[in-house]
Amino acid sequence: MNLNILAVFKDSFTLAILLFCSLLSFTFAFERWFYFRKARQKKIDELLAHVSGLLKEGKIDEAKRAAGKMDTPLSRLFHYALEHRHMGRKDLEELLATKRQEERLMLERNLGVLGTMGNIAPFIGLFGTVVGIIKAFRDLALSGTGGPAVVAKGIAEALVATAGGLAVAIPAVIIYNYFMRKTKVISSELEIFSARLVIMLEAK
Repeated sequence: MNLNILAVFKDSFTLAILLFCSLLSFTFAFERWFYFRKARQKKIDELLAHVSGLLKEGKIDEAKRAAGKMDTPLSRLFHYALEHRHMGRKDLEELLATKRQEERLMLERNLGVLGTMGNIAPFIGLFGTVVGIIKAFRDLALSGTGGPAVVAKGIAEALVATAGGLAVAIPAVIIYNYFMRKTKVISSELEIFSARLVIMLEAK
């Protein structure tokens, strides 16, 4: 039995939907990869030590410029804290908590699309399979000949939709979990360094 994948793809609207889902997942995965690549915390310990030294010397403006040179969630948090350094400790901590939440929202942006693709793609594939099986039995009833061979070919074509759904869902779930893990790590670092910075600002 020869199975023409291109012909199956052409005849199945669910495969067209899965192709769109796949392209959507790839697009947002690449966008998130590029964003997290920029967000990697390079030399953040050195930045913290440098900022700490400048604060001890009273060079607040230089400390702000040093934090502003790095485009990462932590450096933005540092810069934000230095801009509001005159606030009381409790108020500053609450303000930095809102900044951390803002940065987390930026980290999680578009991840919901990947999670959604991972959840719905298998169901789209299953729907395509069910429709394909119904069509196979309908064709058998209309033809009246061909026997099991007609049904077997139709079911084989229908199962391509299930395979397509899994092919879209599995990478999407893996990528989603990977980026969520990185989001948790960066969020934890934001909390740790935020607390350290508040102590440094209070002690300066």
